[in-house]
Amino acid sequence: MTIGDHLDSFHGLPVHTFPVPGAPTDDLPEPDSVAWRITSDVYDADEDWPVAFARFSAAVDTTRVKALVVGAWQEAYETDPSGVIEALLAARDRFPALRAVFLGDIVMEECEISWINQTDVSPLLAGFEALEEFGVRGGTGLEFTALRHGALRKLVVETGGLPVGAVRGIGASDLPALEHLDLWLGTPDYGGDSEAADLEAILSGARLPRLRHLALRNSEMQDAVAAAVAAAPVVDRLEVLDLSMGVLTDEGAGALLSGQPLTHLKKLDLHHHYLSAAVEERVRQTLEAAGVQVDLDRDDAEEDTEDDGTVWRYVAVGE
Repeated sequence: MTIGDHLDSFHGLPVHTFPVPGAPTDDLPEPDSVAWRITSDVYDADEDWPVAFARFSAAVDTTRVKALVVGAWQEAYETDPSGVIEALLAARDRFPALRAVFLGDIVMEECEISWINQTDVSPLLAGFEALEEFGVRGGTGLEFTALRHGALRKLVVETGGLPVGAVRGIGASDLPALEHLDLWLGTPDYGGDSEAADLEAILSGARLPRLRHLALRNSEMQDAVAAAVAAAPVVDRLEVLDLSMGVLTDEGAGALLSGQPLTHLKKLDLHHHYLSAAVEERVRQTLEAAGVQVDLDRDDAEEDTEDDGTVWRYVAVGE
């Protein structure tokens, strides 16, 4: 599976794409009524993203803008968004109401998720100290230097492979207001070189006192992640635990069920999994009886078996 649709909502607001060059801008939505998507083209762009952003800034009262969605930038398959981040930081004084940024709302027809080049995104968070929500898509070259951010409540990192340095940087960050953390760990084939042990700082919860929603998903090592989660201190304070979209088998589900109780959760999301029918039923009986909403939809999880008996299983979003 790949990502085929752009965001239609962000930070509780409908996404509105700022018009292309030459299109009229005299009937735009109120600045604070939408999340503004500003985009260029990956191939043969008529204007670079910073130029599109400059047009936007001239046409809209930026002092009222609450949310920005960064779409494609030119040649995202080989160019990182350093110029995008520089443009945003240079204009930060003009965006006093900005509370949310998504960097890289790029779909498969523009650039596959694992081809999107990224960079160190920490300067963007450091520069916008009032941000409450930040999302980024693409793992190639992605860095997350450890920082302290007192306002951030939601952090989403969507990748086909999340570099270990970024995982460790997030774990080493002090995020006292963070309530929702969603990491797509991915596979080694696309740069996801972390191991379950690299999640220790996140799973301890020491720097995440308000965390209520934890998603560690889209992972080839989902069984090892599940085993680590089963004994993690942070789980006790969670309302939602999401281990979906990955290669979760009976081994990982068994580790979850034999670990600390999960009956305090409001939801356990395991969709796109490789569990046997017997283990599925065991999960349901154990948790649904306690009032936990359990998502065990298999989605498009399919196995390939070679002639020699080798079984191949796949994460939901890879390339």
